Amino acid sequence: MDKIEKPLVIPIFIPSMGCPHLCAFCNQTVITRVKKGVPSAEQFRSEVDKFLGYNNVKKRKPVQIAFYGGNFLGLEKEDIIFLLHEAAQFIAAGTVDSIRFSTRPDTIDNDRIDIIKDFPVSTIEIGVQSMDDEVLAMANRGHTSWDTEKAAYLLNARDYEMGMQMMVGLPGDDAAKSLATGHKIAALSPDFVRIYPTVILKDSLLAKWYRIGKYSPLSLESCVTLVKNLYLLFRKKEIPVIRMGLQVSENFEDGATMLAGPFHPAFGHLVYSEIFLDKVSYVLESDNFPHKTISIRVHPRSISKMRGLKNKNIEILKNKFHINSIKIVPDSSLSEEASEVSDSSHSIFP
Repeated sequence: MDKIEKPLVIPIFIPSMGCPHLCAFCNQTVITRVKKGVPSAEQFRSEVDKFLGYNNVKKRKPVQIAFYGGNFLGLEKEDIIFLLHEAAQFIAAGTVDSIRFSTRPDTIDNDRIDIIKDFPVSTIEIGVQSMDDEVLAMANRGHTSWDTEKAAYLLNARDYEMGMQMMVGLPGDDAAKSLATGHKIAALSPDFVRIYPTVILKDSLLAKWYRIGKYSPLSLESCVTLVKNLYLLFRKKEIPVIRMGLQVSENFEDGATMLAGPFHPAFGHLVYSEIFLDKVSYVLESDNFPHKTISIRVHPRSISKMRGLKNKNIEILKNKFHINSIKIVPDSSLSEEASEVSDSSHSIFP
């Protein structure tokens, strides 16, 4: 639904490197299965060359080297320069286009930005997580919402593409606080946003709290609805949401890494499906005519979103509105977020 140029990202993981605090929800080594430490020059080049050797790289532009899993601007100055220098060599060779990294808001200041200013860094993602100071404190983040506001001001002044990452379901958080965070993030005008659910990772502080009953995660259903409302908030503000839900990995699905929480391999699809369900339900609720058979026209790429996983939306609509048959009709003239509903007698879409 959000149209934003998606680069091919070559991830270089630096799990927990540069992090001055151990956040309650975090265990980057478990997530990435990469040992803590800055990669050597040989390891770095080997990893990038591996990705550049994939066939789809030759067809995709732009290509970015991305540093994830740690607090990039919290690294030692020499490590920052070393990693950026290694990445810049691929850009000089013409095989990679730019660099991106994620970092904590409290490590973004003029001195740190000056370290990177002569390197081809285009995108900086800020780990905001929440704009509620009580929630940040309970999650052991070690920074405040003011740090995020200051970081956004500095990055905007330097013309970097700025992304923001937020989490829902943190300790002390609730739907109202998450939506307030969404509004505050939108007011900072990021170029894009990621929304992550809080899950309980093995050996994290959150896992300990979960075992003693101090913390309970959101249910999948309530989390999907909350993220849907955040997505619609950002969409109204014309801020692209480039990810909803956690990246799928084998170690998440084997039950040994993630102990509990609203993880689903198709989380974003669940959000989009609920949006489509809401739109069609609204149309049917607004129309007093009884419908035994209806047709719903959507863009071909949105058919699965309209149907829902395992045709869940179709079954909900049939049961709720006593409909015998629902036909999904592909229509390329519609936008990917649009749906139009009709029956054999009259049109009932707005």
